[in-house]
Amino acid sequence: MARLGTGIGWRPEIADAVERMPGIDWVEVVAENTCPGHLPDSLRRLLDRGVTVVPHGVSLGVGGADRPDAGRLAALAERAEALGSPLVTEHIAFVRAGGPLTTTARLEAGHLLPVPRTRDALDVLCENVRVAQDALPVPLAVENIAALIAWPGEEMTEGQFLYELADRTGVRLLIDVANLHTNHVNRGEDPAKALAELPLEAIAYVHVAGGFERDGVWHDSHAHPVPPPVLDILADLASRVSPPGVLLERDENFPEPGELERELDAIREALGEAVGEAVSVEGEASPREPGGRADVSAAGDATRQRLGLAQAALLSALVAGTPAPEGFDRVRLGVQARSLAAKRADVVAKVAPELPEILGTGYRPAFLAYAQGHPMRGGYRQDALDFAEHVLLGGNPAEGRSRRELRRWWLDRSGPAPRSRSRLARVGRSLTGR
Repeated sequence: MARLGTGIGWRPEIADAVERMPGIDWVEVVAENTCPGHLPDSLRRLLDRGVTVVPHGVSLGVGGADRPDAGRLAALAERAEALGSPLVTEHIAFVRAGGPLTTTARLEAGHLLPVPRTRDALDVLCENVRVAQDALPVPLAVENIAALIAWPGEEMTEGQFLYELADRTGVRLLIDVANLHTNHVNRGEDPAKALAELPLEAIAYVHVAGGFERDGVWHDSHAHPVPPPVLDILADLASRVSPPGVLLERDENFPEPGELERELDAIREALGEAVGEAVSVEGEASPREPGGRADVSAAGDATRQRLGLAQAALLSALVAGTPAPEGFDRVRLGVQARSLAAKRADVVAKVAPELPEILGTGYRPAFLAYAQGHPMRGGYRQDALDFAEHVLLGGNPAEGRSRRELRRWWLDRSGPAPRSRSRLARVGRSLTGR
């Protein structure tokens, strides 16, 4: 595995600053926000300078009950080849549930949700990882996620779960030390114990990010400075192994470039002399060989269905208001549900910035009210269209000029052949009173 060095998450809002930052060896891009045929000029200039670019996926849902979608895998592979990347990364999470496997409604989370640390979930995850590995032209690394909630009846610690995953599949690990801190605050899990249980030679690189605490809950916001406890966990990791790469994540609320550079300096200080030196654990040059203890058989349909039903019940409680599954902390589920709705509102405002411009201060409360009874059904762009239609059909008192602008926006983006002529007619009647 190539040594990456020190990097930062590339985002359009800080593209110019990243190009000028000293000591940036590599960058990471959100795979779903990258179009191989239309790379931003900033990314092209970085590639021309020899800066490594790694695509980081957020929507594959490799921890879900269904096998990974071939189209999403093909898109990840395409991005890796277009960027000349040495690896691709994704998350140990599920992002959707339901559908034919469970004969329940298909639901989208719009966010990364934790998989239960059970044997069933591990068997499914291992097979899904193998499917992804076979479809990708470069090695895959998967990331531990932050969680507000814990599954009841878990059978393994995070470290044990990750060790088993790497041992059985040979997959590399992207260790997010900010997520270890989040799980320490929210779930009482000891980050030092997790690090002690990890297969250190499987680490591909490390994420570092900031967040904030509210009412005893840590929110992994990627919009705040990196706190000292996260740097302490990074230093603990670096005392055990020299990570091949470390990357600062920042997704919004971007500070001045100088502040980002100071955060990178603090990361380098926490690492000491670790980055750039030889790793103390042998075996880094090639991917881990799978242990093979449990790989002789694939996860059966019954296993996938059990996991699918559990994930669908949880996601339905979070986004559709159904009763909380037995054993979950209902207060924490409420926190997670509000967090999912808030993120939906934020992302829809980014992918469809005209909506908050048209609706003004009424956008956010209207969207949060809409989200309570309308789960995502097809990604954020579809969510924006569905929300606008809901408003036009009477879900929000958008009147006069703003209503006409919203209707024009919805018609323009519904395509030359709208999804349903009857729905189009209903929108028209709602505006004309006929």
